[in-house]
Amino acid sequence: MAQALVRKLAVLLHADIVGSTSLVQNNETIAHERIQDAFHRLSATISNYKGIAHEIRGDALVAEFARASDAVTASLAFQATNATHNEQLSDDIRPVLRIGIAMGEVVVADSTVTGEGIVLAQRLEQLAGPGSVCIQGAAYDTLPKRLPFEYENLGEQHVKGFDELVRVYAVSLRLGGAIPESESPAKPEARALELPEKPSIAVLPFTNMSGDPEQEFFADGMTEDIITALCGFSSLFVIARNSTFVYKDTAQDIKKIGAELGVRYVLEGSVRKSATRVRITAQLIKVASGAHLWAQRYDRVPEDVFELQDEITQMIVAAIQPELETAERERALRKTPGNLDSWEYYQRGMWHYYKMSSEESTRAETFFNQALINNPQYAPALAALALVAHQRLILNFTANEPIVRQDLIDHGLKFASAAVRADDKDAFPQFVYGRLLALNGEFDQAIDRLNLAIDINPNYALAYYGLGYTLTVSGHPDEALTIFDKALRLSPMDHYRWAFYTMRSMALLLIKDYDGAVEWGRRGIRDQEDIFWAYAHVASALGHHGRSVEAEQVFADLMRVKPDFSSATIDETIRFRHAADREYYLEGLRKAGLPE
Repeated sequence: MAQALVRKLAVLLHADIVGSTSLVQNNETIAHERIQDAFHRLSATISNYKGIAHEIRGDALVAEFARASDAVTASLAFQATNATHNEQLSDDIRPVLRIGIAMGEVVVADSTVTGEGIVLAQRLEQLAGPGSVCIQGAAYDTLPKRLPFEYENLGEQHVKGFDELVRVYAVSLRLGGAIPESESPAKPEARALELPEKPSIAVLPFTNMSGDPEQEFFADGMTEDIITALCGFSSLFVIARNSTFVYKDTAQDIKKIGAELGVRYVLEGSVRKSATRVRITAQLIKVASGAHLWAQRYDRVPEDVFELQDEITQMIVAAIQPELETAERERALRKTPGNLDSWEYYQRGMWHYYKMSSEESTRAETFFNQALINNPQYAPALAALALVAHQRLILNFTANEPIVRQDLIDHGLKFASAAVRADDKDAFPQFVYGRLLALNGEFDQAIDRLNLAIDINPNYALAYYGLGYTLTVSGHPDEALTIFDKALRLSPMDHYRWAFYTMRSMALLLIKDYDGAVEWGRRGIRDQEDIFWAYAHVASALGHHGRSVEAEQVFADLMRVKPDFSSATIDETIRFRHAADREYYLEGLRKAGLPE
């Protein structure tokens, strides 16, 4: 029985034998044996670097990888060992391979793989010299610069069967460099989660197929806007952006992802954007069976992107919950800016914001301000400027700057209130407003705003986290625990789950559950080693617990991560409603080694 078609995005490798006809004419039997041996050795190398060798087609081999770095490393590793292998042969029947690597969609059916990506990889392989490797520019852009490789830019090439020029690089091992060993990417612990009662969905990061790293923000922004639109449906359980982006640039094992995130449906897709056209593909998949509920390709001019986003969102909802009324669908459609440039500048800013450093925070602020030049009432950009102020405060990015804390809070509140006035039906501005109100000591108003954000968007993990934080510092840490649990369930693989863990640790500390505080704080440390708050919470809990040796060790780690940490750091960053909570927190730190 024929298998169903499976489509997915991957890094594709195509390899073939140089001059195979001449080898066969020399000695057909020996040539076939050695060609097969070469492909078996290549297949073993591919497997060692987490690739899948799908098939051998005469004198060519096709393989798939999750990461371009693994595909390139496997190719160079094989080319090196194959050269050594051939030097030991006593005759001239020496199979030499050339390899091409590209990113694209692959179609798998009956153990056969086809697709545009494979065709492009084959064309790139034809540009490679004997024993060499050529890669697509889009693959080159994803390679970590730490790898010991040399790259020769072959420029933009006319490739048969493709309308657009393709950037091509020849890649080789740097002189004196060593082939990196296969490494396992750091991934969150796999775990099977109980499915929610209502329909649940994860939107995986759309792949940038433009061959231009500058357009990465466009693909990411498209993904985020679809997630945000879906989150407006109270009848849906939608996994947060930061959990789904864990799977960016990885092989799409839908059943595994579905189990790890606890969802019934997964949306995946790709974006190819040029100056005049946008092509978007999207596929909705039922996790249990792997069946495609629908798949569609859209070609639009860039100005139609927002209409296209709304159309995709409505189709997803129609596919997974037909009984939803039109009013429910319309409630989820986000207000879009009137100018595409504003949206693009906003998305660029968010890309920098997520880098979570002082320098990137400043870059993000620049892009958000640019977004407002064309659309001064664009609520997301206004809220994002407030969010930057919050980030600079909570992560103490202003420690060495002549900025008064209250001035920065007032600056953030100004933009947050403007964002709410511009669009009071968007959960994001309400969330940011609530976070800044908490920093300003206006706890009741902060809780109201955060609850409003949750009412607007019941799947907003960060709003639950913000509410849990506010409850913790305003004297209700026991209530905060279930709120943090809700945030973690909505975004079980969040890039910022260290923050969820860390604040849960503080809540446990304030209710005197020292063991729990230490456990959750250490989870935060394991997830994000350079964030000082987790160390502070653990050190305080250990100090109160009487575990002085451990407390001093953790406090030493805290000072290593943040050498200027003091009681002033707490006052510059956290506002407690009750002075007793602040003093209790400091008391534990003093027992751990904090000077009086």
